[in-house]
Amino acid sequence: MSSTASSARSRAPIHDHDTDPTATAVASAEAPAELAWRQAGHDVFVATSRGEFAGFVTVDDAAHVVHDSHSRRIGSYPNLAAARQALVDATRPPSRSRERLRRRILSRRR
Repeated sequence: MSSTASSARSRAPIHDHDTDPTATAVASAEAPAELAWRQAGHDVFVATSRGEFAGFVTVDDAAHVVHDSHSRRIGSYPNLAAARQALVDATRPPSRSRERLRRRILSRRR
């Protein structure tokens, strides 16, 4: 598809991400990065996002403890899948509605 094609519904131009470098850059900046996981030890799993350290999970007897990229504890989970998902959720940028709610709550505290 050409980058100058238009949508039949709105007549707005459709940009092909393969040919439009600015559209690709904007899409990658908005989309949360996938986490790549590596097992650093028998009880430590490390996550990276776009080559940068994103956090880690340590396995303690019956719990999987998650820490973010600043080594702040996020929580404790019963299995590795839940712990990994918690780190994914913690690294995801906040939605606009959640950010508005956070600002409203903080303004009431002042």
